[in-house]
Order: sequence, then structure tokens, then C-alpha cells
Amino acid sequence: MGRRFELVVFDWDGTLLDSFDADSLAYIAMFQELGIPWGLSELAMHYTPNWHRVYRAACIPRSKWDIADKIWAKHYAHHTPKLVPCARSVLAWVARRYQLGLVTSGDRVRVLRQLRYFSLTRLFATHVCAGDTTQGKPHPAPLRLALKQMCLDPKACVYVGDSPHDLEMSRRAGVCAIAVIGRFPTEAGLRAAKPEFLLNSLKELPAVLKSLEEQSRKSCKSSRG
Repeated sequence: MGRRFELVVFDWDGTLLDSFDADSLAYIAMFQELGIPWGLSELAMHYTPNWHRVYRAACIPRSKWDIADKIWAKHYAHHTPKLVPCARSVLAWVARRYQLGLVTSGDRVRVLRQLRYFSLTRLFATHVCAGDTTQGKPHPAPLRLALKQMCLDPKACVYVGDSPHDLEMSRRAGVCAIAVIGRFPTEAGLRAAKPEFLLNSLKELPAVLKSLEEQSRKSCKSSRG
């Protein structure tokens, strides 16, 4: 039987927020302050939304992770990321048909500040950020928490993200995943993960959701017949 979706959950950075420049420039500045000879090519080679894995790849000692976090945040604050093209109109379209949620690896203070800046806070019925669960992406705990807060079954949810970690989290949580290619260097990993849906742009999302709903209606009619 097909799924009847009630909740569409989004990733934030890279999916709705075009934070690539702010994120990568903050990384490069942080590497320079710590004396690490990394540039954009090294960052792209080892990039993952889990910044602790980036730290490990860059051989930053665990004892300096807190310092690295503070340096990154200091430089990130010099930038003002914009929403990805069509994000506001797509969110408006989705919000007329479904409940919206946000599950992100981003720091809660930073993400909620950005949501307020873009006047999007009230659009999302649930926000799960870094630190809200003991385990982060790609573990399914963050997405499971959002579902628990909304009192919904995984089959009633769709997750939209731009990284292989988003896909793995969704699959482990039993949630339908839709991958979107963004500016972060995750396209190769997304294609290798073979998502059921891979969008070149967020503006393609409404058409995919319409298709899923149509499949659900046909499946329901077939089961009754």
C-alpha cells in the first residue's frame, strides 16, 4: 500500500540555506589560525556535514575541537548566507499541503537565529538541531525525535536533504528520502548512494511530492478494488 504523507522534514544547510561560502570560508580561516595547510580542495575532498569527521581528517587533536568550533563560529559570523533560490516559494507550497519539520546538524542557537532572520521560525512544527540527541546524522536518532515530537509514523514522513548522511539517516529511520544536489561537495556521494529521488534543484520538489501522492492514491484504489 502506498504512503500518505503528512510531514515533510528538511535539512537546513545546503538544502534550504545557501551557506556554502560562509561555511567553507570559515573553515579555511580556522585552518589558517590553527596552522593547518588546508585549502578548498582538501576541504572538498574530506567534506562531511559532521564537522568532527572533518577535524579528524585534518588531524586536529580532540583537545582542540572546542577551540576549532569557536574559531569557525567567529569567522562564520562575518557572513550572511542567503536562502537557496526558490526556497521560500517551495516552502510556501509545501506548507499549504503538509506539516513542516527541520532536522539539521547545525547548532541550535545559530539555526534558530537564521530562521528568525528569514521569518521562517513558525513555519516549522518541529526543530531538531545538533545536541538535541546524543547521536547525530547519519544515526536515525534526530529524525526519530522529530517524528516522536509530531506523533507520526515514519511512513507518514518525507525527508529532504543534500548529503549522503541525510539519505542514510532517513533510510535507517524508515523514512522516504529525497536528495537535492546543492553547492556543497556531496554530489558524488549522493549519486553513489543511489537515492530513489535525486533532484538537481529544490524547485523540483513540488513535482516529486505530487507524484508520490498520486502513487499513494493509485495504490489505495488498487487495494480497495
